[in-house]
Amino acid sequence: MAIYHFSVKTVARSAGRSATAAIAYRAGEKIYCEREGREHDYSRKTGVEYKEIYLPEGAPKHLKNRERLWNEVEQRETRKNSTVAREFEIAFPSELNQEQRLAMLEELCASIVDRHQVAVDACIHAPHTGSGSDERNYHAHILMSTRKLTPEGFTEKTRELDQKHSGEIEHWREHFADICNMHLDMAGYTARVDHRSYKDQE
Repeated sequence: MAIYHFSVKTVARSAGRSATAAIAYRAGEKIYCEREGREHDYSRKTGVEYKEIYLPEGAPKHLKNRERLWNEVEQRETRKNSTVAREFEIAFPSELNQEQRLAMLEELCASIVDRHQVAVDACIHAPHTGSGSDERNYHAHILMSTRKLTPEGFTEKTRELDQKHSGEIEHWREHFADICNMHLDMAGYTARVDHRSYKDQE
């Protein structure tokens, strides 16, 4: 039975967090944070199956470098309590293989970039079965800038993702369910996922 998981989180300075530390952990890399003046080293982390940066058309090419991208994100925010990044955490249907997971991720990330014109950095994590994780728990962390990215750099905030009444989060939950179901169908599975709560499904 295919399971559905899509959660939304934020990386906020008010909680003592930084975008550079968040992406270093998710990507399993060593990232130096210029704002904090320290290095976040998660290069020994295992289980990162895939990672890729997705940028709007015409965005500065140097931002394909992970360390430079997230340092610019941090430097663009001046307030001590700024929200510096957003994260979609998704789970892949266990029925699908690595190639199908990658196709799903690319489709979702391209849609996010196209709709909101933000920078997206996505990492697929394999389950840590040695530490008791479910062997089906392939999931992805999709970290995105809170500001639009243009050829001139980062500009205004994407407030629509902060506002519940905008319907944007529900849009992405439904869109990801549609992607899951399309790929399950293409792979020949009859299982389907539903982004709605059990209450809404009645």
